[in-house]
Amino acid sequence: MRRATFTDASVTYGAIGGTLAPDLMTFPPQGYRPSEHTVRLGSGDDRFRAAAISLMTWGVQRGSGIEVTDLEVGTGVQYSGISFNEDGSPSIDQSHPVNEATFAEDGTPYIANGMTAKLAIKAGPFNVIAPVRVVYMIDEVNKIGFAYGTMEGHPESGEESFIVEKLEDDSVWLTIRSFSQPSTMKYKLVAPVLRYQQAKITKQYLRALHPASGA
Repeated sequence: MRRATFTDASVTYGAIGGTLAPDLMTFPPQGYRPSEHTVRLGSGDDRFRAAAISLMTWGVQRGSGIEVTDLEVGTGVQYSGISFNEDGSPSIDQSHPVNEATFAEDGTPYIANGMTAKLAIKAGPFNVIAPVRVVYMIDEVNKIGFAYGTMEGHPESGEESFIVEKLEDDSVWLTIRSFSQPSTMKYKLVAPVLRYQQAKITKQYLRALHPASGA
């Protein structure tokens, strides 16, 4: 498998890791529309584990009818999420960890920093190809997830994160955060259609890991 480089797999926006910002909904990157949605998936360690495994093997996307193709592992030294100081400003000491590939029991590779993919999204009679790159991951005892950024050819410019978390009351939640804008003038002309399609897909995302969906 050819390993993607920063040059041929760069993202198309500047605020990498911006979905981690606590004040995203109030102060998104200039010119971008922010979005945040949360849904309860159930409770308990088993529900958290099942949701986490599905999430990290593209379960949200595939469970929404999106085909995930052309997976590439990236260069090894990857973008990491932006960390913030107590006053909300980005920390100067930003690390770029090297990640080892891990696999689910069925052999499906887990999402890793720097991984690239093409999402084939059905939009009416059309099949839109949306290239993305994973820009950061979260891997904690009770919190796991990732964010991907848009690449050249994606109809949108921006970033979207998917985080599964088990809280102190044992409840398990999926949170999806994003900021986006049309990527080219062609797509700006159909911005209302893009927003409608994005809202529709987000609703599908929020259902994809729910127990009733089989995840």
